[in-house]
Amino acid sequence: MSFYTSLSGLQAAQTDMSTISHNLANVSTNGFKKSRSEFTDIMASNFTSDPRRLTGSGAALAQNKQMFGAGSLVTTGSSLDLAIAGDGFFPVKTTAPGGTTIAYTRNGSFGVDPNRFITDAQGSRLQAYAVETDGTVPGAGTLIDVRVPDSSGAAIATSKLSLKANLNAGAAASDVEFDRINPASYGSATTTTIYDAAGNPQTLTNYFVRKAPADATSTASEWTVHSFVGDVELNEGGTDIAFDSSGNLQGSGTFSLAFPDAGDATRASINFDLTGTTAGKQPFSVASRAQNGAAPGEFAGITVDNSGIITASYSNGDAVKLGKVALANFVNPTGLRQTGGQYWSASGLSGTATMGAANENGFGKLMSGTIEGSNVDITEELVELIAAQRNFQANAKALDTSSQISQTIFNIRA
Repeated sequence: MSFYTSLSGLQAAQTDMSTISHNLANVSTNGFKKSRSEFTDIMASNFTSDPRRLTGSGAALAQNKQMFGAGSLVTTGSSLDLAIAGDGFFPVKTTAPGGTTIAYTRNGSFGVDPNRFITDAQGSRLQAYAVETDGTVPGAGTLIDVRVPDSSGAAIATSKLSLKANLNAGAAASDVEFDRINPASYGSATTTTIYDAAGNPQTLTNYFVRKAPADATSTASEWTVHSFVGDVELNEGGTDIAFDSSGNLQGSGTFSLAFPDAGDATRASINFDLTGTTAGKQPFSVASRAQNGAAPGEFAGITVDNSGIITASYSNGDAVKLGKVALANFVNPTGLRQTGGQYWSASGLSGTATMGAANENGFGKLMSGTIEGSNVDITEELVELIAAQRNFQANAKALDTSSQISQTIFNIRA
């Protein structure tokens, strides 16, 4: 029996070394939780055995206990790198041959995949609660895959444009026919970005041509405004405007700009307002301009606050709340089943997941821009490895001693 006793000791030491080796191999694995082998003694006895004469029969593995202590926190600066300071797991939807399933992880390194879902490095999708526009979770909460829209807001075609400028009344009147290619044929020009119905930006250029005065002694001035988008003139032949001797604009200063092809729905007519424009002896300048068109906002970035609200920002200033990061917790986390890839699944020992969010009762604090590293301490593991090696050597020596005793018995001759 001593052979089997020593063999069980060797197997226990080997299991201990395997566990420690696995811990050491994952010292740099984000979200990894180390394990510790725990053993129990083996006693062969029954109710008729004299407890004073019992001899142990070796050791057996009781459990590989998972140690869910916190790992080191590393600041990364990436908003989708998330860490939980305290209890909780990130639920992720994984794809398996039999369909999708929910797994749990402490590795919070997430990003946006080509389909614009928030996923981890293995393609599993982060689960979050659907939220209202103000970030509140309606009802009991519904878990969703978080997808980032590539744009926000509707396209608005420019229909109103205002320009307040000062035209140089001291400029000489043009003595050549207007040609936008020839700078000598106009006094000044300015460009404004406008938008068509699809939200595409287009450049509107206004050319200001001073007309020869009817009275050479008059201080009043008259101008023609030509408006072009590309090669298309929106006010064919130009629009005349006039200023009095004080440089004040005469008339309403408002006129319509229209694309020649009125059937093109992407090119709406524009109400052009020059109210406030003056004509003085100062150089040409633009005091203000405004237009009411807009392009859909392009995705600019994403943030996650301490409560777990995921917000996408866009170039047009929109901030869209996409969801609230869900967290899972268990009555007995050490009973979770390891499935590899820093994933765990629920088991009968762990109990079912209790869902919640950061900073709620029983859940830890969520930290954005931070990753939780492995909780393996190299020094501690190396000391344990030395102890396991010594245990293995001691059991091997016991086995060798037992073998020598048996050999001595075999060599006894009558």
